[in-house]
Amino acid sequence: MSWLQQIAPTIATALGGPLAGLAVSAVSKAIGVPEDEAKAMLETGKMTSEQIAQIKLAELELKKQEQSLGLDFERLSVDDRKSAREMQAATQSVWPGVLSAITTASVIGVIGARMSGYALPDDSTTVQLIGSLTTGWGMCLAYWFGTTRGSQSKNELLFKSMPKD
Repeated sequence: MSWLQQIAPTIATALGGPLAGLAVSAVSKAIGVPEDEAKAMLETGKMTSEQIAQIKLAELELKKQEQSLGLDFERLSVDDRKSAREMQAATQSVWPGVLSAITTASVIGVIGARMSGYALPDDSTTVQLIGSLTTGWGMCLAYWFGTTRGSQSKNELLFKSMPKD
């Protein structure tokens, strides 16, 4: 969903964190479709230019809500991932690694099937499932490696920091 990060960074950030429902609801209202359809459209990126313009308006509304509620979506998203990592450090569960490996193998399998000439079904369910799979894979990568936005913020803070004498 890098396209969404470019046109509506607040919505993209909210989607990646604990306020995903709020973001989907805002998009749903903006483009006039049920929430499940809005979520599928966000995952696939299949929208008209009119709908994309409406998402930009929803972005402005969500920013207003963020400010009026005194929230910081980026901080909430970071804290959400941080708590997952802390839980993993405390419990040493094998499941995050197992699920990440299954997700990665599935993505590689779909790509491999497509590259070897296997024609994937061209129905909305298959498209939605593959979109969800690739979104989940992105979330796995963000869990293990962090996110570009967080890295960008860290780099900016490091650049602005003063070295100790």
